[in-house]
Amino acid sequence: MHSSLNMLHIGALVVIMTMASQVTGAKDERDCEVCIAVIEKFKKSVDESVISNVAKSEAAFQKYCNKLPKGGKEYRFCYFIGATDDAATRMVNKISQPLSYFMPANKICQKLKPVDSQLCELRFDKKADFSKLAKMRVGELKKILSNWGEDRACKGCAEKADFVKKIKELLPKYEPEEYKKLKEKSEL
Repeated sequence: MHSSLNMLHIGALVVIMTMASQVTGAKDERDCEVCIAVIEKFKKSVDESVISNVAKSEAAFQKYCNKLPKGGKEYRFCYFIGATDDAATRMVNKISQPLSYFMPANKICQKLKPVDSQLCELRFDKKADFSKLAKMRVGELKKILSNWGEDRACKGCAEKADFVKKIKELLPKYEPEEYKKLKEKSEL
């Protein structure tokens, strides 16, 4: 009798915890977006034979990450999992292992979430409207350069117009589609 009451209490507690997690765990469509993007881009950049071999996959992932611009969200993700030369921790195997048996990127990222929640908290900045550069604040213009890893590109910039000019110079390199659109509209 006494043990059945304890089991009933435990059962009720499990039901309450499950309901609470469903209420607070509302799915955000931007959840793990950087993680998923990095893994998907990596998968497209290498051959299947590399992905299926854990050691080769790990080395290729580190090489991939070290080529990313240092100011970007992708690089920060790689830093968090230890795939960059300057990282202090190493969790690359938590990506290369599931990749080796072709687990989808979103599932890999969901498995990483309990290990380090900040991996799924990384979000890409909303896309800037490059047709309105002149109307943006200097802070927003600096952020665009920073996201491109070009923090020092505008070191001598004193005026807002200098930042706008530098972004327009770098636009074909980092945002070729936007550059083409603006050129067609002759807004450059």
